[in-house]
Amino acid sequence: MPAADGPGADGPSTDTPATDTPAADTPTNGQQEPADHGSGSNRLPALVLGALGVVYGDIGTSPLYTLREAFGEAGLPLTEATVLGILSLVFWALILVVTVKYVMVIMRADNRGEGGVLALGSLAHRGLGQKRSNRILVSLAILGMALFYGDSLITPAISVLSAVEGLKVVAPRLEPFIVPLTLAVIVLLFVFQRQGTGRVGIFFGPVMGLWFSVLAILGLIQIVHAPDVLRAVSPTYAIALFQANALLAFVALGAVVLAVTGAEALYADMGHFGRRPIRLAWMYMVLPALLLNYFGQGSLLLHEPEALENPFYHLAPDWAQLPLVVLATAATVIASQAVISGAFSLTRQAVQLGYLPRREIRHTSEHEIGQVYIPRNNWILLVGVVILVIGFGSSSNLAAAYGVSVTGAMAIDAILAAVVAWRLWRWNPLLVIVAFTGFLAIDLILFGATLTKVPQGGWFPLAIAFGVYLLMTTWRHGRKLLTDRLYSDALPMELFLSRITPQSPQRVAGTAVFMTGRSDLVPHAMLHNIKHNRVLHERVVMVTVNIEEVPRISDDRTMEVDKLGKGFWRVVLHFGYLEQPNIPRALESCRRFGLHLDLMDTSFFLGRETLIPSRRRGLPGWREPMFILMSKTALSATEFFCIPPGRVVELGTQVEI
Repeated sequence: MPAADGPGADGPSTDTPATDTPAADTPTNGQQEPADHGSGSNRLPALVLGALGVVYGDIGTSPLYTLREAFGEAGLPLTEATVLGILSLVFWALILVVTVKYVMVIMRADNRGEGGVLALGSLAHRGLGQKRSNRILVSLAILGMALFYGDSLITPAISVLSAVEGLKVVAPRLEPFIVPLTLAVIVLLFVFQRQGTGRVGIFFGPVMGLWFSVLAILGLIQIVHAPDVLRAVSPTYAIALFQANALLAFVALGAVVLAVTGAEALYADMGHFGRRPIRLAWMYMVLPALLLNYFGQGSLLLHEPEALENPFYHLAPDWAQLPLVVLATAATVIASQAVISGAFSLTRQAVQLGYLPRREIRHTSEHEIGQVYIPRNNWILLVGVVILVIGFGSSSNLAAAYGVSVTGAMAIDAILAAVVAWRLWRWNPLLVIVAFTGFLAIDLILFGATLTKVPQGGWFPLAIAFGVYLLMTTWRHGRKLLTDRLYSDALPMELFLSRITPQSPQRVAGTAVFMTGRSDLVPHAMLHNIKHNRVLHERVVMVTVNIEEVPRISDDRTMEVDKLGKGFWRVVLHFGYLEQPNIPRALESCRRFGLHLDLMDTSFFLGRETLIPSRRRGLPGWREPMFILMSKTALSATEFFCIPPGRVVELGTQVEI
């Protein structure tokens, strides 16, 4: 990924990948570095417990509403055949989509230990090199991120609301207080978000460990009373359900999707815990607990059909229902917090890779680089979640909007993973076709089932995804166009140096650092400085920042320093998309290359572009105002690159876009 300078750094990012082949320290056998960093035997229990708290919150709270909605949405009659059929669909969705697709296959695709749609897209891009189809992969990665934003809005709303709705089971007269209590919990959640997961994360694992234990125990009690429900592990019951009433079964499948929401978190959070802890937590704790609870609810429905009002809470005896509401609320808050943090992390990656304008990003932990807080995003998400809770009013109504974005993102993961398996893992093409066609077929069937919810609310996440996709593609295309405008008539550096003489221009003491996106061309800020001030510093350092499509850069590849002569230096800094580009700190590390800088004697010259709409060929007219507005809201280069404000000189220029 090219220079991440953007407005105010003389040359904006071209937003085209800088590296199309695996990095020098990437294994050449097609496999990526293992994602089990830090998962030694002494830390393994702690990492497994941490994964329970952060990774599995979303999928772990799905039993609150999945079976209820499976019958409620489709209007299926509550019979033994339909209960066993729905349970069979849930069982095989968890096995095929989560266990086989994500845990066993896609989690092998780690980008130096990191996962998620961005990491997967980067790997797929690396595998295809300079092929034109890379544009499609980039578009798919952007679309996957956009769909995730829709999910990050709905998850807190439906999770917390479904937990608080347990009060109706405990005391029906409390029903009018459900929405206000839900809003209070959500507001507190977002207010405390600025503290980061580090301070409260120590409680996440134990609470979720208790939650999954309770899920398993409640389900097991019911299964012991009616073990016949275990017959649903046979896929014949799912097939029979479709044979009996294909249309209703297909509609019900749109609710079965709720059982696998959060599956992508297994892959996205791989960089925090490593592959092995996440797999162990799933296979030995989460999956058994979920299956026991779902089958326990099914057993309950077979013998107490009236429990369909809220089968999860009816699993518990009367005396345990209120404590269960409290525990469920805590679990859903943890699930929501994890999704919100994931949205922050994804936004940070998108900013670093040039998909979104720069914005304020606060690090909430001195030890964990992934723990960030983005104020603007936090309050936007809060407003969106509050609107959802008030507008939909119940978790059943919200369930109609849930699942569309999740299944769409899963389908994108399948396509990108197929490219990785083919090009990087060197799988047999026939195996790739068979395996990933199967995965994609399942994803598309689930996506098609969720599309039946569009009129009832499924339009909302699609609208959010479309809006985010439009903003990201507008920014990406606008930045590329702006780069072309700025550098179309730029002076080559070699020619400029050949014209410098001891007499002209006049040299003054000190060091000038110019941020530029093209190290082979003279920065506009330098030309403006010479034109207006008629001087040039005795030492000039041109700095280009490249954000690579890998999470982190190894120490031996972080910088390139070249002495050009006549007091000029060229410095190219490389950062991973999970790293903070701190320019002063990086320049201090240039001492080993012979470049010694005294920051108190150094001035940083940054360009600031004023964008003007024009009739020139470029962005469509309806996109120009959008791009200009996004540019105005971008964080300044001074703050983004951690440059001391007192050492900055900004030189402006007007650019027609």
